[in-house]
Amino acid sequence: MTDPLRFPPISDADWPDQVADLRDGFAGRLNVYRTMAYHPDLLKAWAPLRQHVVIDNALGAQLSEVAILRTGHNLGSSYEWNQHVHRARACGMSDTRIGSIRGPFSGMDTDDAIIAAAVDELLNEKRLAPLTQKALIALVGEKGLFDVIATVGFYSTLGYILNSCDTPLDDDIAADLAKQPFTG
Repeated sequence: MTDPLRFPPISDADWPDQVADLRDGFAGRLNVYRTMAYHPDLLKAWAPLRQHVVIDNALGAQLSEVAILRTGHNLGSSYEWNQHVHRARACGMSDTRIGSIRGPFSGMDTDDAIIAAAVDELLNEKRLAPLTQKALIALVGEKGLFDVIATVGFYSTLGYILNSCDTPLDDDIAADLAKQPFTG
């Protein structure tokens, strides 16, 4: 038998007053933010960065998902991987393409390999080499280069929270994946 979660996702009834305005938005919809709500100041500070990294980035939906999936895979975050399989499908990515993001660069689309290589380099080398920067700028521009870096940092932090707290996958995502299992 496993120990109960130390920081299970906070219920609506126990939601902190300090971030009441976030409960009916993004923060109340996902278990990761319901877990982060144990630290209301962090969650409140997180909101504007999340808006940029998740919504207003220069990568576009699919390349953003590539960066997130590769980060989640490298961190061993089951929550992040499964959550973003669901999101990647929603933005038109096939299971084959999604699955390739876990593997070697040679099995990926060229653009996906550029993003995945940058993610790996950031996580392993803690920086982007000049050739990687050049490839990223050619693909997504200078702002996109910074958005790749920010995405890896943002989702690494989420992955550390998820892995440390054993945050369970959201029920609706789990149900969707059970109904339409990932085949990639």
